[in-house]
Amino acid sequence: MKKRKKARKGVVTFVSLIVIAVSMYMISNVVKEVLSTIELQKQLKLVEAELEVIESENAELISQKYKLEDPGYVESYARGYYMLSKEGEQIFYLSPKEK
Repeated sequence: MKKRKKARKGVVTFVSLIVIAVSMYMISNVVKEVLSTIELQKQLKLVEAELEVIESENAELISQKYKLEDPGYVESYARGYYMLSKEGEQIFYLSPKEK
């Protein structure tokens, strides 16, 4: 009877150690997944911020593209920025007032 008790105790101890080892393995995998998820969330926030900037730049470029397709806008821009004039027209450049 004592042998049986010892054998049973040994089996229970062995099974308990296996359960503890499996539990520790599973817990370590969960911790790794949580850390991985946190890192991916940080990266996602950065990428979303970059996407927002790129979408803003894209909208601005599309707007500029439509403006440049309008001959009236191109003419007005060229006249203002490059000081171009129509035939017979004179342009006077007035410097800003200094204080």
